[in-house]
Amino acid sequence: MSKAAIETNFGNIILELMPETAPETVRNFVKLAKSSFYDGVLFHRVIPGFMIQGGDPNTKKPDKSKWGTGGPGHNIKAEFSSRSHLRGIVSMARATDPNSAGSQFFIVTTDSTFLDRQYTVFGRVLEGMTVADKIVNLPRDKNDCPLQEAKILRVSISE
Repeated sequence: MSKAAIETNFGNIILELMPETAPETVRNFVKLAKSSFYDGVLFHRVIPGFMIQGGDPNTKKPDKSKWGTGGPGHNIKAEFSSRSHLRGIVSMARATDPNSAGSQFFIVTTDSTFLDRQYTVFGRVLEGMTVADKIVNLPRDKNDCPLQEAKILRVSISE
């Protein structure tokens, strides 16, 4: 079983990756993690009762107007499945085009089945939902950006 450890300034979140559900998405996430792409990026969008979102390299810079628009310079094809967006599911964020995901991902903190078959599920939280819960409940601005930094220090992969 492939796992990813997301080290944050609030604690660690351990994911089980699901290559059987979304092989290309997992391959992309692992490649980005191993290249240190995620080191220092923020969870830039938090919506209590819904999810936390991170993985945008633009969050390393102070210009918040660009946050949420960045990626790795490539997109990956959507891999929709019957896997439901229940609490603890990890899924790819994207723009309106289903095939526009790149590096941004979100962790569902409350069952959100309305997302099913529209976003690519590629993992689930094994440990650390308390960390995700702390992050999702941070005070935020009108754009759902936490007022306190919720930083991904690094993501490590273990096979």
